[in-house]
Amino acid sequence: MSSQNVEAAKGGFRLNYKRTFIIGFAFFGILLLWQVYDLWCPPFLTELFKKAFSITDEKQVQYLVGIMMAIDNLAALILLPIFGKLSDRTHTKIGKRMPYILVGTFVCAVAFPFIPLFFHYNNVAGTIIMMAIVVLFAMMYRNPAVALMPDMTPKPLRSKANGIINIMGYIGGAFATVVGMVFVLSQYLGTQAGSETKWAYGNVWAVELPFIIASVLMVVSAIVLFFSINENKVAEEVKDDMARAEEVSEAADKISVDDEAPMTKANKIMLFLILGAEFFWFMADNGVSTFLNNYIIYGLNGSSASTSLLTIIGGVGSVVGFVFGGTIAEKISRKYTVIAGLALTLLSYAVWILLTFTVGFTGGKLPMWLLVLWFVKGFGMSLVHVNSYPMVVELCSSKKIGAFTGYYYASSMAAQTITPVLLGTLLLVPDFDWFLLPIYAGICIAAALVVFTFVKNAANKKTEFKKGLEALDND
Repeated sequence: MSSQNVEAAKGGFRLNYKRTFIIGFAFFGILLLWQVYDLWCPPFLTELFKKAFSITDEKQVQYLVGIMMAIDNLAALILLPIFGKLSDRTHTKIGKRMPYILVGTFVCAVAFPFIPLFFHYNNVAGTIIMMAIVVLFAMMYRNPAVALMPDMTPKPLRSKANGIINIMGYIGGAFATVVGMVFVLSQYLGTQAGSETKWAYGNVWAVELPFIIASVLMVVSAIVLFFSINENKVAEEVKDDMARAEEVSEAADKISVDDEAPMTKANKIMLFLILGAEFFWFMADNGVSTFLNNYIIYGLNGSSASTSLLTIIGGVGSVVGFVFGGTIAEKISRKYTVIAGLALTLLSYAVWILLTFTVGFTGGKLPMWLLVLWFVKGFGMSLVHVNSYPMVVELCSSKKIGAFTGYYYASSMAAQTITPVLLGTLLLVPDFDWFLLPIYAGICIAAALVVFTFVKNAANKKTEFKKGLEALDND
């Protein structure tokens, strides 16, 4: 009897770390793309709209920036569930997710560097069209890429696996952030050489290279994934474990591995509560990430390098949470791990608000206390992210993972459609300033925490896992 069959007889589950890390290359490409996109596109749009409408006060165009960022997210809200369901029903020699991953990645990689090129030459329409193309094809591969993990991982192991996937993603995001620190946007915008018809700010390569580097690494990550993972072969290998895992799932009502029946009422309520809470925490998360670079550049008169530093510190905190989030969930359940993460995040925003109005900022420099808070916030939200997605796909059979992944991202994209417009509009209100950012985010996180407390705690305490050195045995 093989070691895998012996382990099956014992009733335990083991995580294939090597395969999970390789699957993580897909998420590496995703976060690499979005980190560059979110870091640079809002300032691009701010400068383009200021120029187009002859406005000097950047706050007067933030509602337009918010609308443009929201339109991208609205498209994602529609497309993510579509591509999720399509990939569920796709059957090819290279698998059901891989065709979408490959096509989406390569089109994104080609289109992505044209965003800063059109910006450099003050072409508003070209910049927006390229952003739209990138969003469209990123949605084509994002859902299938994320669905790969639960496709190949038994339900009790998905929090740990999701932690590994997110670590790979944050490596991509951190790389993009470091690149952003080298090619500093605020310095580029601050070196106008003077031109009557075009901007001649800085050297075009200062804004072009981060996008080119991101495109190259996205293609490399897709190639590594394609040549390392045989979807159809792995699906056959894990079939028995996937079926056994349904007996110890954390759904309110149990589900057969191939079940296509409608959801039970208890599972529907659990799903809606998770997605509702997710909506609010993404309202906070995306509101901060969309306007953070503008907050630093225009609110604190600082450098975009400071934004990159904050992002790196938050990323370090996130990685710590990704490493331990699955283990914590095994001890206290996924529900209470998410609640702990939301509470930590809310605390960090509350302290940010308090210290902003008592200590303040000097000379546009980031104080040490903000860096500490960003670490805590990153750790807290990583506990949320590493466990919330597994809780959603826990509520479906293996035949619907793509669709439920679409629901998860539809909720986040709904929030990301609303929050840039709402926050950008609030910044127009008299006496409101950039320091509204932590207040807004704190209110949204508090709402998420309240909603999530009503999620049923359906943790099964009898699940067995391999321990110690055995857990690393993937033969």
